[in-house]
Amino acid sequence: MRVGLYPGTFDPITNGHLDIIGRAVKLVDKLVVGVAINADKHPLFSLDERVAMVTEEASKVTDGAQVVVKPFDTLLMRFAEECGAGIIVRGLRAVADFEYEFQMTAMNQQLNREIETVFLMADPRHQAIASRLVKEIARLEGDISGFVPPTIEARVKAKFGR
Repeated sequence: MRVGLYPGTFDPITNGHLDIIGRAVKLVDKLVVGVAINADKHPLFSLDERVAMVTEEASKVTDGAQVVVKPFDTLLMRFAEECGAGIIVRGLRAVADFEYEFQMTAMNQQLNREIETVFLMADPRHQAIASRLVKEIARLEGDISGFVPPTIEARVKAKFGR
């Protein structure tokens, strides 16, 4: 069984994330979506909220594929090993993403050469979307409807008291 891991903070999950998930399930028999516990990022949503949002939204784009959503707070390669993942799926939006991901992949290869990293280019419609920017736009009362599903838009607005 080919197992893939798509890690992220997903604070909140965006249309770009969902596009990558929907495409990643075509490459593996099972996709684990790892929701990172990263206090340094000061997430807007709790871990439980992020896991619930990813679980709900991923089920809408995976066409019945086997997808498991799990939180993690360990080294990515250790989590990948625990999941039995043979590949780590990463989305690339721009050159800046590539530079960061290139370095991370090189380090991960030093930790475990058996796990490959696969990059999926962002759909051009989603290249500008970043969770950080979605939160900033929402905080300033801008329209985020083009960047996240309606249920996520409502949750983000509620976090900002709207």
